Amino acid sequence: MAQFEKLEGNKGKLTITVDAETFRKALNDAYKKTAGRYPVQGFRKGHAPRKVIETYYGAGVFYEDAFELCWGEPYDEAVKEHDLFVVDRPDVDILSIGENEGVTFVAEVTLKPEVTLGEYKGIAVPKADYTVSDEDVQNALEAEREHQARFADVDRPAEKGDRVLLDYSGSVDGEKFDGGTAEDQTLVLGSNTFIPGFEDQLVGVSAGESRDVNVTFPTDYHAEHLAGKAAVFACTVKAVQKKELPEIDDDFIGDISEFETVDAWKADKKAKMLEEKKQSLDNMRENIALKGACDNATVDIPDCMIERQVEYMLQDIKYRLAGSGLDWNTYLGYLNTTEDKMRETYRTEAEARVKMQLVIEAVSKAENVTATDEEIEEEIKKYAENGNTDVETFKAQLTDADREYFADRIVIDKTVRLISDAAVETEPEKAE
Repeated sequence: MAQFEKLEGNKGKLTITVDAETFRKALNDAYKKTAGRYPVQGFRKGHAPRKVIETYYGAGVFYEDAFELCWGEPYDEAVKEHDLFVVDRPDVDILSIGENEGVTFVAEVTLKPEVTLGEYKGIAVPKADYTVSDEDVQNALEAEREHQARFADVDRPAEKGDRVLLDYSGSVDGEKFDGGTAEDQTLVLGSNTFIPGFEDQLVGVSAGESRDVNVTFPTDYHAEHLAGKAAVFACTVKAVQKKELPEIDDDFIGDISEFETVDAWKADKKAKMLEEKKQSLDNMRENIALKGACDNATVDIPDCMIERQVEYMLQDIKYRLAGSGLDWNTYLGYLNTTEDKMRETYRTEAEARVKMQLVIEAVSKAENVTATDEEIEEEIKKYAENGNTDVETFKAQLTDADREYFADRIVIDKTVRLISDAAVETEPEKAE
C-alpha cells in the first residue's frame, strides 16, 4: 500500500515501500548487470563475487542501481491505486534503504490541474448571415473571367491595367544591389506588386522606351539593408500589353467547367459558396463560444504542460519544414530569431491550447458526454475510407488504445458542438 498526500497547487506526494524480498532480488539483478564496473584485484572483470565487491566498495554499492530497477512498478501501482493523473516525471527521494528492510521512498508528482468551470452555455456569438447574393456569385464569375484573361501587344503608351514586359536594374547610391536586376519581367500596372510608386511612373511609357524610376523602399522592408533607402531603377520596356477578357457566355462556361450554360454554373457555384460560408461561420461560432467558455473557466496550469505543448508546436513546424526541404536553423535565420525566443513567443498560445483541452475535458465530464459504439464504428469507417484503406482490414489492426483514441475524438467534437449549440446569437451593433 502507498500513502498519498495532496500538496499545494497541482502537487502531490506518494510514500511507497518496496519490501525487502523485492529489493534483495533487485540487488542481485543490479550485481549481474553492473559487476563489470567494479574491478577487484585477483578477479577477471565482472567475475568478482557480489560480497567481495561490496567489501571493496561498500555495502551499498549496488543500492542505486537496484533502486532504479525496482521503484517503477510499485510507483505505477500507487498512481493507479490512488487514481492519479500524473503529467510529469516524479521527483523521487529515498527515505530509507537496506537489504533487510527494503526501500521506502517519496515520489512528488505533478497532477493534471482541476478546472473550475464558469458559464459555458449561453456564450454570446454574432448572428450568422447564411446567405449568398447574386452579386457574390457574379463576382465569382468575374474572377473566373479575370483568370482566363489574355494580354495582347498594343502600339500605344501604357495605361493602368496594362501589362508591361520590361528589364530593370536597381541601384542605391549608384551601387547595384542583390535582387535588384531582372530581365523579361511582367508587371500589371496598378497591381501594387512592386515598391510603392514604381508602377505609377511607368504609366505612359511605350514599347522600346527606357525610363528611370525613382522610389524609396519602405522602412519596414524585409531586406534591412534596403529599408528606407532611395533607389533608382533603370527600366527598358519591351512591350505594352492590353488585357483582353473573354465574353461570359455558354461557350465560356463550357471551356472552364463541366456545365453547359451560365445559369447552371451559377446555380452550382451558389450552392458551393453557401456551403463554404456556412462551414466558415459555423467554425467561427465554435471558436468564439469555446473561447468564451475558456475565458470563464479558472485553471492553474503546470509549467510542464505548457512546455510540452510548446515542444509539440515547434516539432510540428520542424516536420513541415523538413517536408518542404527547409533546414530549421536556416528558417530561424530567415526570421532573425533563436529557438529560445521562438519558445517564449509560443508560450502564450501553448497555454491557451492546454487550457482549451482541459476545459473541453471538464465540460464533457460535467455533461457526461460519451461516445457510443455506433459512433466509434462510424468514425473508424470514415477514417479508413479517407485513407483509401479497406475498412475491415483497418479495423482488424486496431488496438484498444486505438479505439480509445477514436472515442476521445468523438467526445471532443460532441463537447465543442454542445458549447456552440448552446451559444446565444446577438445582433451586430449598428454604427452611429
